[in-house]
Amino acid sequence: MNWPTVIYSEEVMREAFGIETRPVALADRLRLLQALSDTGLKRICLGAFVSPRYVPQMADFEDLLRAVRPKAGVTYFTFTHNHKARLRSIDFSPPLTVEEEVCTFFLDICDVHQRRNVNRSIEQSMANWPELIADAKGRGVTRASAAIASVWGSNFLGKFSQSYRLGMLAREIDTFRAAGLEVVEIGLHDSQSFCLPHEMEADLREIKRRWPEVKHFHLHMHDARGMALPSLYAALRTLDASDTVLIDGTLGGLGGGQYCGNGQASAMAPTEDVLHMLEGMGIAIGVDLDKVIDCVWMLEDILGRPAYGHVSKAGPRPQTPAQFYDPNLPAVESLGAARHFRLGATAYEGQTYSPWSKPITGPFRETAG
Repeated sequence: MNWPTVIYSEEVMREAFGIETRPVALADRLRLLQALSDTGLKRICLGAFVSPRYVPQMADFEDLLRAVRPKAGVTYFTFTHNHKARLRSIDFSPPLTVEEEVCTFFLDICDVHQRRNVNRSIEQSMANWPELIADAKGRGVTRASAAIASVWGSNFLGKFSQSYRLGMLAREIDTFRAAGLEVVEIGLHDSQSFCLPHEMEADLREIKRRWPEVKHFHLHMHDARGMALPSLYAALRTLDASDTVLIDGTLGGLGGGQYCGNGQASAMAPTEDVLHMLEGMGIAIGVDLDKVIDCVWMLEDILGRPAYGHVSKAGPRPQTPAQFYDPNLPAVESLGAARHFRLGATAYEGQTYSPWSKPITGPFRETAG
């Protein structure tokens, strides 16, 4: 297949820990971060410079940054939602990597969610665009990123039409162009889990038709209704080798938005499931999936509850004889016993029930090549 270049961004440190009902100990976050850094992941978001009044879980974010021991080859970054946050990122670089600055418009096209999230209407946010552009150009910024959120619909207002969402995207792009800025990225953020795969495909086709010069895309897919992974697959099928797509996801699929009405149930595309799909499609990311699964289990131990992803529970598809299941393993019922794919026979110790009267030895039918 003519797949696009995929860049994967791990967001669990911000998306998941930022919505936990109780603070996660700094030592636990650092322990998980170290393990994540050893998986082969190349981009890890560490959190955000936000007010602890609204996100109390980030109150010790700067303490975390002071304690991080960065691993060579890994980009650690933070969510820079404004220039003030970017300046704080510079103060903590390293461990943070401050990437090339672009002038970014990030507009939630659901006016209700926009007001709930940033306490200003769509119109008020758009009125600030000239100031954002002037400030960016004053610092020598020449490139821009156009991003919209709640792209496909809203829990408060229902489904949005393609003409509405691409019309709002066009207003951003036209504003940038009128100011002499080159639009190099388009971001689509499914803040309220409304996307369906056929809509992703149709929208990307139309976006590529209208703005063929844009070759970099950013997809941030929430998963309250289980459509993040199929929608990402639709995007990969629609884009081509001339494109680059940045995909956000979280370990175990944990995360969510405080203001969309779904809370932790809004979730994210699970890292282990996305990477498993990419690997099966022949899209190399260079990540050790076994180590990622170990990280999911560590995360579950830290939080004291299961994560949402699938591959961390059932394991990757067995590909080699060494990975094939023992035909005579006992009946497996619990999630703990299912971990035999990683832990071996110790996972199902004590479970001896089986319906067969003698060992299954074959011969076995060969699978079709």
